Amino acid sequence: MSSSVTPDSRSLPAYEQEENSVLAAVQAPRIAIESVMPALDHGRFAAKAVVNEPVQVKATIFADGHDVLAAAVCWQDDEGREQRVPMQPAKPVGLDVWEGSFTPTRVGRHTFTIEAWWDIYATYRYELSKKHQAGVPISLELEEGRQLIERAAERASENNNAALNEALAALHEQFQLAPQGSERVALLLDSDTAQLMHEADSRPHLTQSDVSYPLDVERLKARFASWYELFPRSETDDPNRHGTFKDVHRRLPIIRDMGFDVLYFPPIHPIGRKHRKGPNNSLDAGPEDPGSPYAIGSDEGGHEAIHPELGTREDFCELVRVAGEHGLEIALDFAIQCSPDHPWLREHPGWFSWRPDGSIRYAENPPKKYQDIVNVDFYAQDAVPELWTELRDVVQGWVDEGVKIFRVDNPHTKPLPFWEWLIGDIRRRDPDVIFLAEAFTRPPMMLRLGKLGFTQSYTYFTWRHTKAELTEYFTQLNEAPLRDGYRPNFFVNTPDINPYFLQSSGRAGFLIRAALATMGSGLWGMYSGFELCEGAPVPGKEEYLDSEKYEIRPRDYSAPGNIVYEITQLNRLRRENPALHTHLGVTFHTVHNDRLLLFTKATESLDNVILVAVNLDPFEPQEGTFELPLALFGLPEEAALHVEDLMSGRRWTWQGQWQSVRLDPAVMPFAIWRLHPVH
Repeated sequence: MSSSVTPDSRSLPAYEQEENSVLAAVQAPRIAIESVMPALDHGRFAAKAVVNEPVQVKATIFADGHDVLAAAVCWQDDEGREQRVPMQPAKPVGLDVWEGSFTPTRVGRHTFTIEAWWDIYATYRYELSKKHQAGVPISLELEEGRQLIERAAERASENNNAALNEALAALHEQFQLAPQGSERVALLLDSDTAQLMHEADSRPHLTQSDVSYPLDVERLKARFASWYELFPRSETDDPNRHGTFKDVHRRLPIIRDMGFDVLYFPPIHPIGRKHRKGPNNSLDAGPEDPGSPYAIGSDEGGHEAIHPELGTREDFCELVRVAGEHGLEIALDFAIQCSPDHPWLREHPGWFSWRPDGSIRYAENPPKKYQDIVNVDFYAQDAVPELWTELRDVVQGWVDEGVKIFRVDNPHTKPLPFWEWLIGDIRRRDPDVIFLAEAFTRPPMMLRLGKLGFTQSYTYFTWRHTKAELTEYFTQLNEAPLRDGYRPNFFVNTPDINPYFLQSSGRAGFLIRAALATMGSGLWGMYSGFELCEGAPVPGKEEYLDSEKYEIRPRDYSAPGNIVYEITQLNRLRRENPALHTHLGVTFHTVHNDRLLLFTKATESLDNVILVAVNLDPFEPQEGTFELPLALFGLPEEAALHVEDLMSGRRWTWQGQWQSVRLDPAVMPFAIWRLHPVH
């Protein structure tokens, strides 16, 4: 019995080894395709895109010699339909950077590759033109062009074949009339002829990028949305009466009229009794204290259930429906943690880590302790795959009830492979689902969560206050890799975070942070009470005194000093100006005062340019001379720009490069202008 074996190349004679290595080199690509964008980790993860908006693709493409190259982006939608769009050399020409764009029209996972090849006819046209202009004899070049067209006609499609044969006939006719005539040159250089030759190109030395680059194409709300957070249980006029889903209905038109389109609830599930927290995070809860909604689970159910005092499942579904009629989408909190009373501890004890004495460790984030919460063990022997699929089914269950947006609590403390699997699984079923990462952690981890599939993320914006800090942070968000894999949601406060800046800055401080958030990113959010300028802290901590996490907090939303009008205006300006629909497109400009920040947000076509000035000092007026962004429009220093103050509606014209601004925090600590060139 014998078998056929391919010998190791090292066992071949030396001359055969050399021949094989030469053949391998000959077959290697002559064209280099490098630095492809958008791409994350060379295609390991999907870059982010939005449906019905162009995806700008760039790559460095070059080859040996001086032949002209051609390139194309080949892209596939989520159903495998392929399309091809040409790429062109990017300006400034000569740096070997090519660019092209395509516009996905479906939500879902897309892919693209880049192809490049030697464009024989473009090379021929370039050389023919140069020689003809220089008066060099070109009889052989003219014959060469005829042969190129002749060979192309043989392989062309039926329609192209006919058109190329017409070109050949015209060349023959002109040859009979004037063998060296310029008419033949004109025919060979004609743009229509070039297009026919491009379509019939044999694409020699065709090279394809070695990676198929994935794109997560999501709906617009993935990039542009205004979030409002409230506790449904506080929608009451009596701190002793638990608010309900039905109570939330009266707030829907008010929240909508402020310009919000996402209404986010902290956990709405049953709350455990064991180690329940009392007011101000005390360890002694009274019998009527509601506890923290993050201590999920009781005899009434767990993550799939609704707190009975909020209402029924039918009440919740009705709220989702009515909110939709008001243009509001309900977002839920997905917090993977359990109270000691959660049914999972009885039904699946193997999903948790137990101490030698039979007790279970409560959750900690030193120095914080969460005695009312325990964590699951994702890699416990009994947890794989049952716990993973159970958590997936929890999310899918709420998706089935019409919820398409989830804010995920502390995802950086859960296994990364779990998130990549869960988000991928959910979004394969329904690509409209959005996940917001509540991850205040190290920058690489925050970006990694975006790579794994989180649509957007909380940010360090909360702790960026000075001109230098804000300039540096906004710039980082506009650069790769954050630009391609991380969408920042500028929440100005949360139930967990009462920023030091807001604790003492008064009404002006809240306006400053609102302006920076709404103008700085297409995504922003606020927790209820911000519009009332609530900032009373636990002394020495970034926490709220009498935190709503531990008690019911009725509010008078029309109380004096509120900033409802200003927030409404800011959200209106966001909707009306496409430049404000993203965190991208920001440019900072010189202003001679370190407490004044000046930047533009502009669309790529410059048909919408917004200039924002913010006084970062909430106590004193600040003024300074600033550089008008004439260069953005390609205008000289003495040119003029039409200006519209978007908060007041006033209009005027600025003439010349240097202008001045004064912002009084007692009146308005920011200004927002729309700029137009004077024609």
